[in-house]
Amino acid sequence: MKNLKTIPDFKSEDEEQEFWSKHDSTDYLDWSKSDIAVFPRLKPTTKTISLRVPEYRLEELRSIANK
Repeated sequence: MKNLKTIPDFKSEDEEQEFWSKHDSTDYLDWSKSDIAVFPRLKPTTKTISLRVPEYRLEELRSIANK
């Protein structure tokens, strides 16, 4: 079994994001002991963006999304 490192205390969400972008979570957490979390009342936020995509690719994406 691997010795896990201690997760540092973060002063801000930005600091935490920066940390995790450079570190592997498996050094800090034993994922084999984790549970699947379900958030049935969580409402996803949406943001409208514009992308230029070839029409054939857009149709492929729509097909995948509908599956």
